[in-house]
Amino acid sequence: MRKGFVKAVACENILMAPRFDPKKDLVNLSGRVVIVTGANRESGLGYGTVRHLARAGAKVYIAARNEKQSLASIEKIKAELDGQTHGGKVCFLKLDLSDPRGVKKVAEEFMAKESRLDVLVNNAAIVFVPFEKTSDGVSKIITTNLVGPFVFTLTLLPLLAKTAAQEGSDVRIVNLTSLVHYIAPKIKKLKTLDDLNQEFRRRPLSAFTRYGHTKVLIILWTKALHTYLNSPSTSSALPGTERITAMALDPGSVDTFSVRWPLPWLWRPFVRLVMTAPNLEVGTHPMAFAAAGKKIRDGKEAYGGRFLNERFKIAKPSRNARSEKISADLWTLLEKIKKDMGL
Repeated sequence: MRKGFVKAVACENILMAPRFDPKKDLVNLSGRVVIVTGANRESGLGYGTVRHLARAGAKVYIAARNEKQSLASIEKIKAELDGQTHGGKVCFLKLDLSDPRGVKKVAEEFMAKESRLDVLVNNAAIVFVPFEKTSDGVSKIITTNLVGPFVFTLTLLPLLAKTAAQEGSDVRIVNLTSLVHYIAPKIKKLKTLDDLNQEFRRRPLSAFTRYGHTKVLIILWTKALHTYLNSPSTSSALPGTERITAMALDPGSVDTFSVRWPLPWLWRPFVRLVMTAPNLEVGTHPMAFAAAGKKIRDGKEAYGGRFLNERFKIAKPSRNARSEKISADLWTLLEKIKKDMGL
């Protein structure tokens, strides 16, 4: 087991998280617009994050493919937050990240109806799925966890930049990674589709390993995104991109899954022994901080392209996720995939 993973687990499970009060430590989001992808499950991190941001006054879009579940979650959030928000509201945006062409269309439709976008939280991901490739030759998990969010973010970039160019703006892109990235296999190169489409067939828990691989890629993509946003050519074409803060976040270990196991009441006490946070409300504090924490607003130049841990700290990701060259190569490869898809 890798040293970085052991150290991170020790940090999560032995040390208490810093005090964080969303009522005091979040910026006022009244009049601001936010998208949180994959926030439809009531036990999920995205759902808990939406509650925090809506309480702070934001108009928050739950972007997910399951409309029925999302609408039910929205009604529950509305009931929970009745009278507790500063004008905040929650809306639904139908989004299927496994279909990059559809993703582009959704983003374009969003920009046609909204005049601003202040925060984008790329939270959605799939975990335990069999290895299979799409008709574009990209594996399903890479498409959903990386290519879809990449296309969604770049398509929305003109609106993010327009918002960032306004006086007093605080525009952020938060990409969710995971503690699991510390134990993902080493990435030697990212030049071809085969380098992305790692099956890890001979490894135990290959599906989980593929998930960890995508979470390393998220950190590398975030580094490259920061470079792209701050390049003269990008900021010249889209004034305001240099004022966007892009971050990768490990939100910590929160029990969002035992509720779906048989006899959850039996397993939950054991699961909580290795979880960072005792409940979803506290467990989503790191995501709320990354999306709207005052500390980031007041020192945003320090956070661009960085990796944040569950203790709200800028931290070192795994050695695997630090390579500037592989990060740049990933960006080039993603651009090629996007072009080959006709996007």
